Amino acid sequence: MDIDCHQIDGFLKNMFPDLTGDLHIQKTTGGQSNPTYILSYSDRVYVLRRRPDGVLLPSAHSVSREFRVQKALEHTGVKVPKMISHCEDESIVGTEFYLMSYVPGRVFHDNSLTEVDVTQKKKMYFEMARMLAKIHAVDIHKVGLVTFGKHGNYFARQIHRWSKQWHLSKPSDNRHIDHLAGWLADNIPEDDETTLVHGDYRIGNLVFDTKHPSVVGVLDWELSTLGHPLADLANCCTYAWFLNSDEYGHGIRDLNLKEQGLPSIEEFIDIYHQESNLKEKLTNFHLSFSLFRMSVIFTGVADRARRGNAASGNARELGKVAPKLAQRGFELTKQKITGV
Repeated sequence: MDIDCHQIDGFLKNMFPDLTGDLHIQKTTGGQSNPTYILSYSDRVYVLRRRPDGVLLPSAHSVSREFRVQKALEHTGVKVPKMISHCEDESIVGTEFYLMSYVPGRVFHDNSLTEVDVTQKKKMYFEMARMLAKIHAVDIHKVGLVTFGKHGNYFARQIHRWSKQWHLSKPSDNRHIDHLAGWLADNIPEDDETTLVHGDYRIGNLVFDTKHPSVVGVLDWELSTLGHPLADLANCCTYAWFLNSDEYGHGIRDLNLKEQGLPSIEEFIDIYHQESNLKEKLTNFHLSFSLFRMSVIFTGVADRARRGNAASGNARELGKVAPKLAQRGFELTKQKITGV
């Protein structure tokens, strides 16, 4: 275990004097972000999220932002774990961390939901769409998140940011990413919505009820900020409909959706808009932006793996997927911009 069990046990028992018994720690797998641990005692369970070890890119892995946004959402319709404590004392687990409640339920890392009855899959996707619309409908003034990010010019700022990150972490040149950076900067839509955005909204970051298709928890708020809601929607769509089943995230791009009981991208987006007041439509600009951003993020994860401080053992695999995503984004830029 890469954290000190005795230190965290002492920290918890000091915080909760009635806590007794032995601590059991399980490190979760599958994530590429902040290392996450399930802390179990005989009568209660907590979850700990901390920053990764090693040298990180500027502003990356801010657990304080994760804690802040989830704390702010505690009394909204967005389902998040209950925040317990944020700790900057690095002597406890080696880095800054926070504690939250454990949300029981089902977590899937396969977008085809192979473990789910075929009659339930569309319902789960539609609940995922509705929860995303709820996130974008949060009144940021009311919950104290008006300063959680910059207002306006979201795509211009993001294109600049991820272009810079690309140059910091790229293993070699990639003409598709270079083309995307330029094309996106030249084709930014005129609408300029600003809402809370999750930043990494997908099947793998959701907890579903044990019996029903409803979403009972939205996890991993590391990339959350204020931004354009269609960027969030596009990112969600990219993970499902633009990744193949044998690639990271196990997408549904190469599957027979009807046979699998899965929705089309059009059906998913339609449910989102039924729950949202947003009038603008998703276009291949938003999808190209998402593919560009994801490609750069995956390249960064692979770069951390080369330096020995990636949060997950399959980080190198993302380095192989990154150029494929860039190529798919490049191909979208060659098509007419239309709304979905």
